[in-house]
Amino acid sequence: MRTEFCHKNILITGASKRIGACCARLLHEQGCNVILHYNASKQDALQLCSELNQERPDSARVIQADLLNREQLQNLAQQAAEAWGGLDVLVNNASCFYPTELAEVTEVQWDELLGSNLKAPFFLTQALASVLLARQGCVVNIVDIHAERGLKGYPVYSIAKAGLAAMTKVLAKELGPSVRVNGVAPGAIIWPEFDMSEEDKNKILQRVALRRHGQPADIAKAVLFLVRDAEYVTGQILTVDGGRTLFC
Repeated sequence: MRTEFCHKNILITGASKRIGACCARLLHEQGCNVILHYNASKQDALQLCSELNQERPDSARVIQADLLNREQLQNLAQQAAEAWGGLDVLVNNASCFYPTELAEVTEVQWDELLGSNLKAPFFLTQALASVLLARQGCVVNIVDIHAERGLKGYPVYSIAKAGLAAMTKVLAKELGPSVRVNGVAPGAIIWPEFDMSEEDKNKILQRVALRRHGQPADIAKAVLFLVRDAEYVTGQILTVDGGRTLFC
């Protein structure tokens, strides 16, 4: 464990479960303080917070916020900045993901998918920019391999992630040289929470060079690398997909 990396203060959105929770555990294991944001998964967030604080007292805190609500987003940013006297890292992980048939897309679906995957990360980064600049911090956005090649049946989600990928590069320019901004693009890591047939899963894995799906830990390790070790890397998106994007 690098001594200079210990005690960094990190905000992770959507940190109550899945990839967000795995990132929180790994970064906490490296000596960081973590702020666990959640929207609806209160019990998961509180349980994770308790678990981390048992390992190291007052090293984890929980903040609830609906990121589609600008007032709540601003409140999250303020609380995160004040939690331990400053913030070093923002991990924009929170995301809505569900299919939308092109002919049936509603404005509500558009606003929710663009809001969670693009608008919220932008305005949260904006709200925390001065704090991150003061501490020469960094931002990591959880993007998606389908930002580059849209996923059929998920047009709005794919558009939102494409915007997040573009935002990563733009904000790296806007916030440089003091703040680095990078992204991680997962491939087949965790199967969707809604039902998915074994046949569909196998079809996906046949188009993955490593012939297996990844684990949340694979994404968490990539986030750790970008936060801790990639001091001369900014505006980049690290693809963690087992070779999925090698195939058309």
